[in-house]
Amino acid sequence: MNLPITFLAPDFAVAPQLSPEQVRELAAHGFRSVVNHRLEQEPGQPPQAAIREAASAAQLEYVWQPVHSGMITLEDVAQFAELLDRLPRPLLAFCRSGARSANLYRAAMAGVHRRTAP
Repeated sequence: MNLPITFLAPDFAVAPQLSPEQVRELAAHGFRSVVNHRLEQEPGQPPQAAIREAASAAQLEYVWQPVHSGMITLEDVAQFAELLDRLPRPLLAFCRSGARSANLYRAAMAGVHRRTAP
């Protein structure tokens, strides 16, 4: 199976929506953690529970951090930054297209959640 993975760092990658079968395959590619950024009600995705079960079967750490596309908050970034610090690497984050996860990663790496307004 071909995984649609884009590496943003040697130990961090993003992907569009993954099937449970693709999630199980991540461990064979060396991943240790998965973060799902999709909201439960978004169309075109398997149930979040199926993704969680697939990750567990593959012995991957799994976190569901639902983030509204186009409305990423500083709280979302801060929570993802904490996950990046805590979860075993390599880590893969996914959403509908991969863009939401990539934007969260870039914002966390830039430290935008730590900045204060003048």
